[in-house]
Amino acid sequence: MDNMTTVQTEALKEPDEKKTSRLEKKDITKAMWIYYLGAELSNSYERLQSLIFCASMTPVLKKLYDTDEELSKALKRHLVFFNTEGTFGAVIQGIAIMMEEEKANGKDVTDDAITGLKTGLMGPIAGIGDAIIWAALMPILISIFLPFASNGSPMGGLLPLILYPLITIGVSYVLIHQGYTLGKKSVTSLLNGGKMQSIIFSANVIGLTMMGALSASYVKISTPLTFVFSSGNKIVLQDILNLIVPGLLPLLAVFLIYFYLKKRGPRYNLILGTIVVVSVAAAFLGIL
Repeated sequence: MDNMTTVQTEALKEPDEKKTSRLEKKDITKAMWIYYLGAELSNSYERLQSLIFCASMTPVLKKLYDTDEELSKALKRHLVFFNTEGTFGAVIQGIAIMMEEEKANGKDVTDDAITGLKTGLMGPIAGIGDAIIWAALMPILISIFLPFASNGSPMGGLLPLILYPLITIGVSYVLIHQGYTLGKKSVTSLLNGGKMQSIIFSANVIGLTMMGALSASYVKISTPLTFVFSSGNKIVLQDILNLIVPGLLPLLAVFLIYFYLKKRGPRYNLILGTIVVVSVAAAFLGIL
């Protein structure tokens, strides 16, 4: 009788016991790969990256939740609007996985807390990612290997396509595991202390320096205009411009495009079309 009572007591205690973690490092890495490969491809007009984010979380959620009802609720949580930079967004993914695991283990983590954290972080993380990945890393890689391409070396085209994925995959891998391990502290350490601002500033300076060097090297504009006076003296306009500022016309062209982008936004087709029309007209008139 006593043995039966003991067994019944143990059986009653089992549901109240905390679940242990069922996630392994490979599960988190798999989620990172799914999100990385589809972050810039699978966008919904209504919810942007929510589809690929939910897809990346699906293998993790299937391991965490036992019932179809729990899994369904978890999937719906990650189908709300979400959009951030694809590489640095891995840190949000890591934190979301950590919160889902805590929720599955019986911790007091609400649906709104998970959704609110994603919504609150996606803007700041996008700002960091865009500044480092798109405004600094891409221009630097292009500027380094563009001379190889212009000289006919295939390395100029192949190496950026190899190095860019390797760098961004490495960053995503570190950030998702950092986010999972440290949780909210990982984002706090990323944003606070001024270190990230220094990194962004330095990366932007390097990127702008590279773009300036590219503009000076590859934007070629000169004028053939020559003025001949009755006395027989001849003035070549390009020589005068070179005395004022060497490369003045290319510099003016770059700044005109820059100010247009800043004032009107990235209307690239209009800018390219205008450059073609102005170039043809100026060449026809003999101005440039």
